[in-house]
Amino acid sequence: MMQGLVNRLARRAANRPWAMMALVIGVSVLSAAGYIAPDWWKTAWNGVAAVVQSGPGADEATADEPQQVDPARNIQVAGLQPADVVLVVQADDFFNARATQALRAVAAGIEELPQVDFVWWLDDVPSLNLFGLSQPVLPRTEHASEHRFAAAREAARKHPMIYGQLLSDDLRTLLMMIDLNYYGVVDDSDVLEAIKQRAREVAAAYPDVGLQFMQTGRVPAEMLAIETHEKNQFFFQTIGYGMVLLMALVLFRGLRAVVIVALAPMVGVFWSIGFIEYLGYENNPLIDVIVPILVSLVGLTDGVHLMVQLRKLRAAGLEPVAAVEKSLSLVGLACFLTSLTTAVGFGSLTLADSRWVREFGQASVIGVVLSFLAVVTVIPLACRSPLGAGLAVGVGRSLVDRRMDRVAVLVEWALRHARPLSWLAIAGFLVCAGLTATMQPDQRNSDALPDHAEPVVALRHVDRAFGGLELARVNIAWDDGLPSDSAQPLEIIARVEQILAVQPLIGHPLSVRSFLDALPGEGPLEERLSLLELLPPSLKRSYFAPEAHHAVVTFRVQDLGIAAYDPVFRQVQQGLEHLHAEHPQFHFALTGPAVWRWENLYQIVVDLALSLCTAAGIILVILSIVFGSLRLGIISVIPNMLPIALTGAFLRLAGYNLEIVMVCSFTVCLGIAVDDTIHFLTRYLEERQAGRPVEEAIRYGFTHVGAALLMTTIVLVMGFGVVTFSDSHDHHLFALMGAMTVSTALVCDLVFLPALLKQFARRPASMESDAEAATGPGEDASSGAGTVASQTAGDLQRARGDRNDQGDDQQHGGGN
Repeated sequence: MMQGLVNRLARRAANRPWAMMALVIGVSVLSAAGYIAPDWWKTAWNGVAAVVQSGPGADEATADEPQQVDPARNIQVAGLQPADVVLVVQADDFFNARATQALRAVAAGIEELPQVDFVWWLDDVPSLNLFGLSQPVLPRTEHASEHRFAAAREAARKHPMIYGQLLSDDLRTLLMMIDLNYYGVVDDSDVLEAIKQRAREVAAAYPDVGLQFMQTGRVPAEMLAIETHEKNQFFFQTIGYGMVLLMALVLFRGLRAVVIVALAPMVGVFWSIGFIEYLGYENNPLIDVIVPILVSLVGLTDGVHLMVQLRKLRAAGLEPVAAVEKSLSLVGLACFLTSLTTAVGFGSLTLADSRWVREFGQASVIGVVLSFLAVVTVIPLACRSPLGAGLAVGVGRSLVDRRMDRVAVLVEWALRHARPLSWLAIAGFLVCAGLTATMQPDQRNSDALPDHAEPVVALRHVDRAFGGLELARVNIAWDDGLPSDSAQPLEIIARVEQILAVQPLIGHPLSVRSFLDALPGEGPLEERLSLLELLPPSLKRSYFAPEAHHAVVTFRVQDLGIAAYDPVFRQVQQGLEHLHAEHPQFHFALTGPAVWRWENLYQIVVDLALSLCTAAGIILVILSIVFGSLRLGIISVIPNMLPIALTGAFLRLAGYNLEIVMVCSFTVCLGIAVDDTIHFLTRYLEERQAGRPVEEAIRYGFTHVGAALLMTTIVLVMGFGVVTFSDSHDHHLFALMGAMTVSTALVCDLVFLPALLKQFARRPASMESDAEAATGPGEDASSGAGTVASQTAGDLQRARGDRNDQGDDQQHGGGN
């Protein structure tokens, strides 16, 4: 029934080019409007709705409800809030007259830059003394004695906001926290180079001090990530697409065929992005990066299958219209099933908890559907245009065509060893899937940057010297019933610090109790509570606000990834929950960028991984329904998922954790693997329905789709292979996984799929005997690799017969 519908649609598509052209133009116009003004439909709809829904009371203003202001919201961690830029200063000794003079000159020189708003460093830290005197840690006079600098060194060790916060444990690394004036930032170099260059110019006047500078922080990392991404994207896309074009020319032996095949994914990406713009998704890297790659690769694989069939039919002598109709009839159903299964599989992502993953699933469905539409419209139209003239040039003489007999030997070997290969595929899938399932979700801030980039090198140095650069915090709130002079909040803060202190990956917890401990004197907290009034007001209110019933404990985390911090944060959460159970009037919240990544990116990776498994299950169900066989549906899962499981097992054994880029690569490769498998199975079933035995149907299926499988794999592996040389961690990993998964998918389709079909997809013996009777006594249905050429010749002869039949039908129709 489905094949009959495909045949009717193919006939209409081939004989009504103007309707196809109108469809292409209409979709292109709508897509272009998405680029230019994606909200036009909302404006029009709102205008209509305003006219329809206008009525009494529509113009009445709604009074704003009074907003509750959280007094703790204005509490900032003085000086230690995330800075735009962090200047990492290294020296053997900061506590001498020359070093102090050099540091102050560097700080003053940086603050003179128009792009710098403020520099916060040792001189800006509030002092801790019983008299409330404002006295910097470093002596101000240039002639201070060595004894005074030694005392300053000890004071720095005892100051909780300096030691482990601005000064490393070995006192040889110092941090300057820089806030930017963005009105003064004209170019990226104003941040990436100018600040560090000014520091070096000033420090050059003090060569005996030996100051060394590195730069890191949020803004330099983001700027460098964007710069690296754009550079790599342009460079490797240019080389990658050039390599793909070169390989396509070598494989197709004709520029026209390459151009026509490339048109479909290009148009599909253009349409997809334009329509996605209507949805208003913003700042979703999964959509910005992965969806164009997914659409282009799915469109390329379907386009190659369609082009291979078109070239064969044109070489057989069919006219363009007849060749287009016949090709769409033969390949259209497989392309439709590929798009259907991939779209439904990605549609399962819309059930995920993460907004990014849900949006990615919706965008992927749109992209896959429009990619299918581009393949079945753009390629047939281009073949009927002057661009399609001479399309059959080079058929049978390409690099792949000349070596099909050698590849057919591999298929024959798989058929001879079907039983052991089948069980090897099943066992290998189970083992590799089990290994892949043990991978833990992971993500680092520095993943988007090259390992040798200065912000990454500086970040790793700070991680080692300070126990981390990034700050996280535990917010503590308590109910109103507690007296303002109660010492219980300080006791709870001490308990929170104890929970944090036992974790080796958490660095230097800091709270108001840390400052109380640094003040002179001893005694229990109840007796030292009055010393809070001696703390500098800005310092005290940054960590403790009794009138707001709020306190803060900060700590440092390293850029080791969410996999390393998952058990740490879980244990901290459990400790806080137990503390809340003991003291229900106190409430705790673990917050900070690292905690957000742990909660959200971890969930994103888990959602993607689970949705990938769900997609595989949905593909199984759809193929079982379409092919009318649960057995075939189960068989199709192995060659689709085994390449992903093999790649995942390799990465697991290599020590990788499960990152977002990995799951995205798996997602793209699943779409490609499903495409090739469905084309093979569709042709196999057609031959089975024609009465051919299993092995002969497998050979005929390989004859029709084998060349396309080889072509797409070679082109994609070469394209991915170029990008593996990128210095970006994400780009390198994505390309490496893509090349591995696509190449192993070809092996699975050529070796394991034929073996599985022979072993598990046999028909009843009566049908086999009927098929053998149809071939005639004495004929060998499994004649080996040498039958490939004769099968191809028979296909071309059948195509010529179809063409003659079509001409006879047209003559009879005209006579009637």
